[in-house]
Amino acid sequence: MTAEKPPAVPLAKPAAPAPVPHPAPDPVRASDADRDRIADILREALAEGRLDAEEHAERIESVYRAKTLGELEPLIRDLPAGQRPAAPAPPPRPGPVAPVPAGPRSVVAVFSSANRHGRWRLGLRTVASAVFGSVELDLTEAIFDQQYVTIDATAVFGSVEIKVPENVTVRTGGTGVLGSFEVVEMVSADPSAPVIMVKGAAVFGSVEARPVPGKSVRNLRNA
Repeated sequence: MTAEKPPAVPLAKPAAPAPVPHPAPDPVRASDADRDRIADILREALAEGRLDAEEHAERIESVYRAKTLGELEPLIRDLPAGQRPAAPAPPPRPGPVAPVPAGPRSVVAVFSSANRHGRWRLGLRTVASAVFGSVELDLTEAIFDQQYVTIDATAVFGSVEIKVPENVTVRTGGTGVLGSFEVVEMVSADPSAPVIMVKGAAVFGSVEARPVPGKSVRNLRNA
């Protein structure tokens, strides 16, 4: 008498591998400071020859159209600055919060023109970018919330013109790359007069800062 064979037990199918989650785009809204940081990195890449003028113009246009951090980071992903994480911001110190100066932080013209004139408030730092366009900043009647201010001007196949009062101090740290970066440096006799630092780059374009005769800035305390 032969023994019956036990029924065959079907082999369990191996479990399908779990899908690899893809990181979702960063939904955090970008601030003006975030856009300025990316614009600074792109300008340095242009000056170092990592980007050509056309690539820089395209990316700058995307910078100022970006709404979230997820849209900004890919613009520098192939640059050295995009390979290292940004340093965490220091924790805020306790105490009263100083008011933020009013006024525009960025004046951008892409295939267009933009200007600021009249009684407008000049912040601690103003970014002026002209890409196939023109930007005009008239500071002769501007209100200076700070004594030391910086204008970061970038002109790519465009122009940035800055008109300053004749009784201020003007310094420069700009660069011309097949373009013209002309800033008339001045030193005011008044130690309390505003100090304007004009920096940036002109690539196949021009950045110009000159005093306007007969125009003087008002006293900071009376502005």
